[in-house]
Amino acid sequence: MNRLQGSSSSAKRKRELALVSDTLTDGERVLYNLILSKRDMGIWSGDMKRETNLPDHMVKKSLKLLQSKGMIKEVVNIQNKARKHYMAAQFEPSKEITGGDWYSEGSLDKELINVLKNVCVKYISRQKVVTRDGVLDWSRKSGVITAEVSNQQIEEILRALVLDDEIIEVKSTGYGDFENVPVGRVCYKSKSKGGVRGEPKDGAMSSIPCGVCPRINFCTPDGIVSPRTCVYYQKWLDF
Repeated sequence: MNRLQGSSSSAKRKRELALVSDTLTDGERVLYNLILSKRDMGIWSGDMKRETNLPDHMVKKSLKLLQSKGMIKEVVNIQNKARKHYMAAQFEPSKEITGGDWYSEGSLDKELINVLKNVCVKYISRQKVVTRDGVLDWSRKSGVITAEVSNQQIEEILRALVLDDEIIEVKSTGYGDFENVPVGRVCYKSKSKGGVRGEPKDGAMSSIPCGVCPRINFCTPDGIVSPRTCVYYQKWLDF
């Protein structure tokens, strides 16, 4: 659909709603205008009663009528599925309401998440290094993943795999296995593989807690901040 068609369709929809709106009672119009004002966030029926001061039976009757005329729709709010949440028909629920890309009809799509995790781990294990865009491009071209997946979703899956300690996140040096990846670009490699050619080796300070300590500049042998009294340094020594 081009912009002209989209504009025409939108204008037609507004005209239809205006005609239907003319048949509403005062109470129904007040309720509809309130729901319309909430746009893609919608509103809980309990809040409607509080904000409009309409009797409970009138709110229920008006909601049924507005739904039957296609002016509003009931949507699932993942933050409280037990509450009836309504939205004007022309809006799509915001991610705050639906839970985002990982939710389908109000439920977390665990199957899709697990499939993506397994596919990404297998692909990365066969590569030297990969980027987020590389994983996404491969998933689309290979046809392994039939669902529409976004850059954001792939990035979240890769981040989860790093936290799960299944893959390693590194930055390109531009050398060796990184020669086709811009310097500094975040890459991923399989943890099961050894060091990657061109990847900088960890320095001695990288494994010592001092290397990431925010108080390192104040640390002295006999000071308040000192290796002698640091519990993290002692644990590292014991390990």
